[in-house]
Amino acid sequence: QVQLVESGGGSVQSGGSLRLSCAVSTSTSSSYCMGWFRQAPGKEREGVAAIYTTTGAIYYADSVKGRFLISQDNSKNTLYLEMSSLEPEDTAMYYCAAEERAPTMTRIQGLGVNIYRLWGQGTQVTVSS
Repeated sequence: QVQLVESGGGSVQSGGSLRLSCAVSTSTSSSYCMGWFRQAPGKEREGVAAIYTTTGAIYYADSVKGRFLISQDNSKNTLYLEMSSLEPEDTAMYYCAAEERAPTMTRIQGLGVNIYRLWGQGTQVTVSS
């Protein structure tokens, strides 16, 4: 079974940067929807960024656009989330998700939880003011 393992979380001050990594236990060069999600205490899980590996289409939540960058390295089977200009509101558990053999991915699909069947355990990001 495909496994996703996140790393790179931590505690930073407002304005700081972090890079999250998601190691995938299989090749990501095939048709995958891959996304980063976050969940703060008492809130629903929300999509942050998503990438459709077939076309390279990328989508971001409005709240992170211009500050976060999603990318993938197929040679390492790894998904990344570069986060900059972090704000206390970005504090959450961050999860990597994947769905293989996806025929397509729209923005709504990519940033929604419903299409993803594979999830990592999460990595905590804490931003202090």
